[in-house]
Amino acid sequence: MRVLVTGGAGFIGFHLAKELAEKNKVIVVDNLSDYYDVKLKEDKLKQIKDKIKFYKIDISDFKSLEKVFSENKFDLICHIAAQPGVRYSLTNPWIYEKSNILGTLNIFELAKKYRVNKIVYASSSSVYGGNKKIPFSEKDNIDRPVSLYAATKRANELIAYTYNHLYGIDMVGLRYFTVYGPWGRPDMAMFKFTKAILNGEPIDVYNYGNMRRDFTYIDDIVEGTIKAIEYCKNNENICEIFNLGNSKPEKLEYFIECVEKALGKKAKKNYLPLQSGDVKETYADLTKTKQKLNWEPKTNVEEGVKKFVDWYRNYYGK
Repeated sequence: MRVLVTGGAGFIGFHLAKELAEKNKVIVVDNLSDYYDVKLKEDKLKQIKDKIKFYKIDISDFKSLEKVFSENKFDLICHIAAQPGVRYSLTNPWIYEKSNILGTLNIFELAKKYRVNKIVYASSSSVYGGNKKIPFSEKDNIDRPVSLYAATKRANELIAYTYNHLYGIDMVGLRYFTVYGPWGRPDMAMFKFTKAILNGEPIDVYNYGNMRRDFTYIDDIVEGTIKAIEYCKNNENICEIFNLGNSKPEKLEYFIECVEKALGKKAKKNYLPLQSGDVKETYADLTKTKQKLNWEPKTNVEEGVKKFVDWYRNYYGK
């Protein structure tokens, strides 16, 4: 297949582009945003530069993005690019509107114009907001997002539905649950905990540690996304949403214990209240995903944390 991967220098996008490039022609678009260390993104791209075609473009720039479509023909788009982060959306809301809503609209419009009829796109478990019903199911009402980031991801799902309804573009949305692993984002807990503990600095533990997260390892996420791509490719007239999560929420304190064990060093903890926009628990119901995508995760938290720590020590020479 000829596949466009947006956000291909990001965390999930890089791992996905790397896997897809083994058997497909992959074009990657990324703006190399300085939201976090650009060197980390450049080092990811170095690993796949001979297997992909790369455009440094911001998806919110319609004219520049159209150049990618006019120069290449695509069978499918895997739209992963987004401004991530719940907490950052409290301080810089405009970038979320620009990247997540305008950027997604541009991708969908160009897909319509250039007749790309298959799109798999990234949503987020954040769309479930503060839902009390556990585990989270794709059938749940999600009208009450508790962060702007979550609101933009829900908007993506609604726009996808509209483009499917109006123009017949097959859409598959993936609600990712707390993804972690090698080459992860420095603003995420796994990265921050590891760095702070190694440096002998305290870690911030929100809601006084009373949180549970459905930590999902990157290799499992990539496998699930590729199964979603196959599903999209092989089915017609579809507009679907799937949960991709570990379906085994872990206590935050246990997650920290796994990091401590992998590092061989204890953490100094700074206990804090729940932050605005955050939720106490995430938990994926995989009933639909198992049935239609034939996917379930394989990596437990202790194993996944060790793989991340091994990568971190190697990359940073710690």
